[in-house]
Amino acid sequence: MVNGSEVVHGYPHLDTARAAITALYRRLSPDGMTQYATSVPPADVTFGDLDDLHLGAQRVAHALVQHLRLPEARMIVSFREMDHAASVELTAGPEYFIELNDRFRTHRRDIGAALAHEITHVLLHRLGLEFPGARDNEILTDTVTTYLGAGWLLLDAFREDELTSQKLGYLTPEEFGYVLAKRALAFGEDPSPWFTSPQAYRAYTAGRARALRDGQQPPLVAAGWSGRHRYAKERRYARERRGAPAAGVPYAFERGRGDDLRVSFPCPTCHQRVRVPVRGRVRARCALCRTILECDT
Repeated sequence: MVNGSEVVHGYPHLDTARAAITALYRRLSPDGMTQYATSVPPADVTFGDLDDLHLGAQRVAHALVQHLRLPEARMIVSFREMDHAASVELTAGPEYFIELNDRFRTHRRDIGAALAHEITHVLLHRLGLEFPGARDNEILTDTVTTYLGAGWLLLDAFREDELTSQKLGYLTPEEFGYVLAKRALAFGEDPSPWFTSPQAYRAYTAGRARALRDGQQPPLVAAGWSGRHRYAKERRYARERRGAPAAGVPYAFERGRGDDLRVSFPCPTCHQRVRVPVRGRVRARCALCRTILECDT
């Protein structure tokens, strides 16, 4: 939890967030992902200043448990002084104990965001999905929270002005916007009306622009002229065996059977590597998320 200190911006954790999306598709399958096609609605997680603190926290926790499809998981929410925003005790259940920072007693509008992250920890624990290292595991949790439809709360908790700042989670605001936009593109959902924070909306807009660029990289047909021109040059070099593509491009050429040339690139939906033959217009299907990709190889 960043409170009053400088908020980090940009995309320093983007590779880990993309790896988290891939891992989530592998664990849940495309059919499993469709169960989360609708985000948790604001009405279910809104916390008013006049709501009873503990009863309201229990109500929001229950809504998030239902949204994340956790079976028979009861969340016991308490408040205490602590350095972090929240913590959860991961046990076999059926009860889970969540502690929230005392600050949320007077900042109740963000209780849903803190609970969303902690309850996703419970989901990941039950799924047996984790990354090595505490930092990457927290980024995984933020990414999964967002991609499964509860993380817009975390982005909406971001507020910043000349004197103060607040941000929850480990992803930067723009990275939250990126993952949220990837979800929106996958499920045809527009989260922008839910933001109450102008800074969160701007971060979502920036992240969405970055997410759209994933679908505009060669060899996808939506790639722009400059990208296509560079791809053609790299393809010629590959055919002449003049080394690998230059650094910074998402695709790579490789030899198939015989002397056939193939190109691999990340799926713009799940970031699994897709391999297709280099032979002009090709329609490919990602083996992981089943997205149909129009390519010009």
